[in-house]
Parts: sequence; C-alpha cells; structure tokens
Amino acid sequence: MSGTNRQIRLAARPVGEVKPEDWEHVTEPAAAPGEGRFAGRTRFISLDPAMRGWLDDRPSYLPPVGIGEVMRAGSVIEVTESEHPGFQPGDHVVGTFGVQEHVVSDGKGVLKVDPALAPLSTYLGALGMPGMTAYFGLLDVGALKEGETVVVSGAAGAVGTMAGQIAKVKGCRVIGIAGGADKCAMLTGELGFDAAIDYRTDDVRKALRELAPDGVDVYFDNVGGDILDAVLTRLALHARVVICGAISQYNNETQVQGPSNYLSLLVRRARMEGFVVFDYAPRFGTAARELAGWIASGRIKVKEHVVSGSLDDFPATLQMLFRGENVGKLVLELT
Repeated sequence: MSGTNRQIRLAARPVGEVKPEDWEHVTEPAAAPGEGRFAGRTRFISLDPAMRGWLDDRPSYLPPVGIGEVMRAGSVIEVTESEHPGFQPGDHVVGTFGVQEHVVSDGKGVLKVDPALAPLSTYLGALGMPGMTAYFGLLDVGALKEGETVVVSGAAGAVGTMAGQIAKVKGCRVIGIAGGADKCAMLTGELGFDAAIDYRTDDVRKALRELAPDGVDVYFDNVGGDILDAVLTRLALHARVVICGAISQYNNETQVQGPSNYLSLLVRRARMEGFVVFDYAPRFGTAARELAGWIASGRIKVKEHVVSGSLDDFPATLQMLFRGENVGKLVLELT
C-alpha cells in the first residue's frame, strides 16, 4: 500500500473535559499487509461514552490507552489489499482498529459485515456494541419480565434508544429520561416510549411518582449521579438496577458522586449490578439475529447521528457525547 496513514494519538491524560491539546495528530507511511494479513481504509468510527474512561490511568475492564498510542475505537473498514485467505478487497469488516485512516490486521477479533443487509454505520450501533449492551443489560442483568415498569436514563443515546425499544418489544411500560423537549418528543412520538422526563426542566422525582405510582421494576442507568439517586427512591419490591454507565461523572475533576439513597436497595429488597458487554461475546451472534429481526419488522427503529468529515473532526465529535448533542448512535464517517 502506498500513501500515508493519519492517526489520532493520546498526547496527555485529560483532567476533566478532554481538550484539543490532549490529542496528537500524526501522519506516517501506510503499511502493506504482508502474509496472512489484510489492509483497509476506515469508513466509520464509533464514538462512545466509554472512551472517556479509557483515557484515565486507573484499573478498569480494559487497560487505559497509553500516552502516544492510537486512540482505541471500534470502526468499520473496507478491505483494500489482502494476503489473508479469509478476506478480499471490497469486503467490509468491524473491529477495534483505532482512530486512524488505514489499518493492517491479521483478522483476529474481526467480524465481516454485509452492507446489503444494513447500513455500515448500523454495525457500530444497533447491531454493534450499543445494541448488544442494551440487549444483555436488560434481558440478562435486568431479568426483564412482561408487564414490568422500566426506566431508562440517557434514553436518547445509542444504548438508551435500543434499551427502551427492547423493553417495549418485551411487553413492558417504558419511561425514558433525556435532556430536552425534542429528545423527549422523539422517544414517545417515534420510538414508542410510554412517557419521557426532561431532566433539564422537570422535577425528576415528582415525575417518577406520577408516572410510576407502583414503583420501578427495572432501571437501566446510563448516567449515574443525581438521576440514579432519584430513581432509587422509586424502586418497586425486588427491583433490579442495571449499571451500564455514568456519563454524568466521566468528566469529574473531583471524586465520583455515588448514590446517597442506596439503602433503598435494602428496604425494597432490590439489587444493583454492573456489567461489561464483552462478557457476553459468545452470544453476540444470537442477539444480533434477534435484533435484526426486530429491526426488519419495524418493531425497533434505528437512531443514528452520523457526522461526515475527516479524522481531524474526531476530538470535537467526541465532545458531542458529553454535551448531549447527539441523538442515537454517534458515528464519524470519514469522507
């Protein structure tokens, strides 16, 4: 392969909000594949709240991105050259290839996808990690049952839009919490949520008392902080609180704010459990087939926010997540 490969690398550990100077923009020669490997160009890059956690040097479910390393990210690649028998030029694959224009891979941990079956960006969203996260978080960790009342925070995001719709497919009453009237209207008017709470203008605790008078059976938490505390006051007997993420806390410059109302778990005989979607990897294929069926039948609508641009747009696009500017799955398309 001739030409150059542009990359975004981590230059410094962010303190609080990620700043432009925390990134290094690097250009190097594009590598040729070599025997048993393939090369490709990046088409779509996934942007996820978990990325902020990967930048901190602390123990987690994955090692932190090292200073000077290419930023970790899932992406869709179009194969351009191949010395690998399983991949041919023109194939499209999904994998953790990082924030760079060109990649070389031995095919390990890579999934071939078909753009004729779904848009390529959807393999990073509804049929990718966000879809898997919502599916296993609700059905396995949340042990969802028909007829239950489900509350989803961060409901207009990539995981939240899927979690709420899966709960509706399973016959539950669903209340979404999101920021802004437009997002709330989208949840109820387009995605079929039974109700929505605007945390920017509504009294969340009061709204939960009115909308869930018998309590919340399953709370799918994407934000943590004050919203988690509010929902803990409304738990039904034997409720399940699913800890998926805590985006309200990721840019904290002080200690993470934990739930002060955790004793509700004792009183309501409830449980609160965190999970990491990678633990369910052996079952991704089964989940993807069921999700694809629901999408094809119209029972689930895919919400994506695709930003078209160059690699240089990655830092600013990432910040959209933490400012609540995206609706559904946020993806950077390299044009």
